[in-house]
Amino acid sequence: MEIQYLDFEKPVEELERKITELKSFALSQDPGVKKEIDKLERRLQRVKNDLYNNLSAWQKTLLSRHLQRPYTLDYIALIFTDFTEFHGDRCFREDPAMVGGPARFKGEPVMVIGHQKGRTTQEKLFRNFGMPHPEGYRKALRLMKLAERFSRPIITFIDTPGAYPGVEAEERGQAEAIARNLKEMALLKVPLVSVVIGEGGSGGALALGVADRVLMMEHTIYSVISPEGCAAILWRDAGKSAVAAEALRLTAQDAFGLKMVDALIKEPLGGAHRDYEAAAANLALSLKESMDTFSQLSTQELLSKRWDKFRRMGVFNADQLGGR
Repeated sequence: MEIQYLDFEKPVEELERKITELKSFALSQDPGVKKEIDKLERRLQRVKNDLYNNLSAWQKTLLSRHLQRPYTLDYIALIFTDFTEFHGDRCFREDPAMVGGPARFKGEPVMVIGHQKGRTTQEKLFRNFGMPHPEGYRKALRLMKLAERFSRPIITFIDTPGAYPGVEAEERGQAEAIARNLKEMALLKVPLVSVVIGEGGSGGALALGVADRVLMMEHTIYSVISPEGCAAILWRDAGKSAVAAEALRLTAQDAFGLKMVDALIKEPLGGAHRDYEAAAANLALSLKESMDTFSQLSTQELLSKRWDKFRRMGVFNADQLGGR
């Protein structure tokens, strides 16, 4: 798969293309050519380390949306076995923007659920750009309740710009569907682990994110609003999206520092799309550690820890009340 480069990756693109060209020559085994390739590869490594270890919030936002990033179904194929996709919300219709079903993780039965985007134009339209209708969230809840009935841990993958805001979605109860998921996930009597694998946008992401342990891939975002939306509201200028991204503190590192998420998952240098297998291996390791943490807890201990986890979020400052 040929890598698609973002604008800020031009220095990396130029070096990688030059190295590829040199390697394609029949004379690439010539000592002089080989020496030049080695020199360029060392330079490339330095450039990549400097670039990807010092990304701005906006650059991380762009990486989180990269068209070639692994999506939910990619990770399911790489990490799980015996996956069977279930369809429909038993109420209105099937929503392809949300996928899920029973599977096995390291031989153990689990329920896996996640947002699903598309890559081609046809796939994007079919998946509604990863923005579920209320039916998607109701399907997700149906699978969660099914997992609870059979005592299966639940793993969710978050990757959406947000819930679909269309009129028809609102007419069918988008807000109610999300709110119900928040309530029910808080009360489920089985372990839940959520992973942000791309974009974590607003309530559409949170509806899969009320979990005992929340993980984020290194180059992902989690925010109440997109940088573009924030810039449009505050400055009426989407061109200030980079400024908004910094102010929103939406990166994985920000969320971890604010104790909104529990752990970060390292990605291959340059992003998860550079090496699906390595990204999936790192994710599987973090999932295993998380699952082991909760496997020995009683139901009451599990619910108590979940309650305490969310109660600890945020800081109360009496001074902000103006002395009242």
